[in-house]
Amino acid sequence: MIGRIAGRLEYRATDHVLIDVRGVGYVVYVSDRVMATLPGVGEAVALYTDLLVREDLLQLFGFSTLVEKEWHRLLMSVQGIGAKASLAILGALGADGVSRAIALGDWAAVATAKGVGPKTAKKVILDLKDKAHSVMALAGTAPAAGGGAVAPADAQDDAVIETVAAPAAADGAAQSEALSALGNLGYGPSDAASAVAQAAGAAPDADTATLIRAALKLLAPKG
Repeated sequence: MIGRIAGRLEYRATDHVLIDVRGVGYVVYVSDRVMATLPGVGEAVALYTDLLVREDLLQLFGFSTLVEKEWHRLLMSVQGIGAKASLAILGALGADGVSRAIALGDWAAVATAKGVGPKTAKKVILDLKDKAHSVMALAGTAPAAGGGAVAPADAQDDAVIETVAAPAAADGAAQSEALSALGNLGYGPSDAASAVAQAAGAAPDADTATLIRAALKLLAPKG
């Protein structure tokens, strides 16, 4: 399995790029959002990848972060969501947007992705609402693929799976910690994720303690 590629960007097409790694060119399909973040042709680039294997097809899909990659794998588990639809959803919403949409049950946000209708969007929300907790918890703690911080071509492996140290975003780490705390308090993954998403939406810069207090208020029995 090719889990990460680091090399030189040879060319960019509409939906894919060619990355040269020690003389071997890898075609990697990416979302519009990832494409917009990539460097210019000839510059160093690194992407986490997921390999799709079929009888008549081998395709690599690229992601800027491990969270995006894990969302892609989770989205692909939904019946009716293929690689193209998954990239469309991630391209439209980003990893944070997908987390928020699923946590809040916002199928309309998912349906904004090109080629994803309301029926399929509702199925995504229904199928993933109790499966997405582990991916949501990665937000703010998973590393980025490395972007331009790539070694010269003659010092690279052909294709490697590796972990890159990267500072966590404060808000993502706070949400992850709040989710973990609510889980420890006995709240279910779906309820906890929804409450934290609402709390974070109201106060994007809130620290862990503030998010936990706000989420507990949202989870408190009404009346």
